Amino acid sequence: MRLAAVRRQVFAITWITYAGFYLCRKNLGIVLPMLHGISGLRSSELANIVFGYSLMYAVGQFGFGFLSDRIGAKRVVAGGMLLVVASNLFMGVHASLLWLLVFGCLNGVGQSTGWSGLVKMMASWFSSDIRGIVMAWWGTNYVLGGFLATSFATWAVTEPVLLPKMGWRLGFLLPALILLGITILFSFGVSGTPEEKGFTSEAPSGQPAALRDRSNWSDLLALLKKPSLWTISIAYFFLELCRYALMFWLPFYMVERLKYGFQAAGYLSSLYELIGIAGALMAGYISDRFMQSRRAPISAMMLFGLGCVMLIQPSLAAYGLVGTGIAISLSGVLSYGPDTLLSGAAAQDIGDVRATGTASGLVDGIGHLGALFSPYVVVYVSGHYGWDCLFQVLAGASFLAAAVLLPSWNRKPEEGYGGQLNEQRVGQTA
Repeated sequence: MRLAAVRRQVFAITWITYAGFYLCRKNLGIVLPMLHGISGLRSSELANIVFGYSLMYAVGQFGFGFLSDRIGAKRVVAGGMLLVVASNLFMGVHASLLWLLVFGCLNGVGQSTGWSGLVKMMASWFSSDIRGIVMAWWGTNYVLGGFLATSFATWAVTEPVLLPKMGWRLGFLLPALILLGITILFSFGVSGTPEEKGFTSEAPSGQPAALRDRSNWSDLLALLKKPSLWTISIAYFFLELCRYALMFWLPFYMVERLKYGFQAAGYLSSLYELIGIAGALMAGYISDRFMQSRRAPISAMMLFGLGCVMLIQPSLAAYGLVGTGIAISLSGVLSYGPDTLLSGAAAQDIGDVRATGTASGLVDGIGHLGALFSPYVVVYVSGHYGWDCLFQVLAGASFLAAAVLLPSWNRKPEEGYGGQLNEQRVGQTA
């Protein structure tokens, strides 16, 4: 099989894999308002569950990114997927706070293996000159995956065809079973590195490809000294605070504040991911085609736009379903564009092939510290000052994220250890 065909296979299977992670992530946002009404869990208790998940996700990013560079991304990702499946199956057993908190945390641990490991695999298979565009298309996995996961979880709990008496439990059971099938596909259908498939890579300075693709402690220290790592990570912190507030709490906001039904809130909130696909693709193409692969300019501009949308969101919601849908769609476009760039192509630019897992793990881990505080910001501000004030807070966070990126406006990809794949196979010529 030629290199181009293998790349397409890697792209497709890893795309499906990370989209599959969202089946067992977005379902929590759909089940939360049901648990609020059925089991009597208070908003603060629901926030504890989201906090526990986010904490384990953030902590896991720091370790599993480096581990993916050291022992291989495929092993780490496959193990994480199995943990996600198991934790979601158990979350559907009981509705008590302690039970959901424990397995919500384990779900966060498993989920944290996905992004850094799969970004590492993509960096191994695709070169830096097409990174923005490739990762823009590949980044649609969690945007479209989030949309499909939200829609599927909404259907599972509101229009149950199989086992209707299980109610909210289907929101955990059915996504877990589908992810189990995807885990099998990933484990047997894709190779972690080109060398495993028999392709060679032209590494600089005569470095063996195997050495080039293995990170070590010196690479970690070198990464920590790069200002670009911290600039992107801090901007991503504020962006993730906003994105997770919208991703997990939009259905709750529409049920509690706008008085929509569960079904309308679930399907309408899915527009955040569905329309967000356009933002992801737009950001990638503009970055590579018009910005010389600079990630900061388009990210900063879109984040500024997101802040403006947050400020006018309450006014748009006054126009009913249409106005709310427009606000949600614009938020998706303007948040998923910089999200895919900062956590994908920009992290790859910093770490290059050898330390991509570590770099993406650090960026995503620091960013998800924002997600960690997100549920408490939502609950506290909305509870004490109202939902309209919450959107003002999110606007401020968006503006801060944009401002942090301004010093990196002219920064281009940093080439470190990367080599180029070629069609030559080990022991033979193409």
